[in-house]
Amino acid sequence: MVTVITRPRWTTFVVLLVLTAGLTNSVRTFAQEDQEVGSRKVITRVAPQYPTWARSMNLKGVVKVEAVVATNGVVKTVEVKGGHPVLVQSAMNAVRQWKWEPASHESRESIEVKFDPQ
Repeated sequence: MVTVITRPRWTTFVVLLVLTAGLTNSVRTFAQEDQEVGSRKVITRVAPQYPTWARSMNLKGVVKVEAVVATNGVVKTVEVKGGHPVLVQSAMNAVRQWKWEPASHESRESIEVKFDPQ
């Protein structure tokens, strides 16, 4: 006879979330205005919405994305390069709304969006 020990599903979720949070890089805290951007000047910067339950868990981190910006300064695509999975969608949604100064050609802009609940 085999005995199987089971845990409630929420316990497994919490353990997995804590392990995932522990795997992220250590992060310095910055204000939203200090987000790093690439070579073109940002004209309009939209702050990401901090996920409510991530804030309540004091979850902080950096999401790295690369945006392809059209000649008129509008974001065409956003690609995730790294970051905590819980924060990624919020960062992508915000960067899609950013506007850059016009240029003669498309550009790829590397962006780090920093989240800190404080």
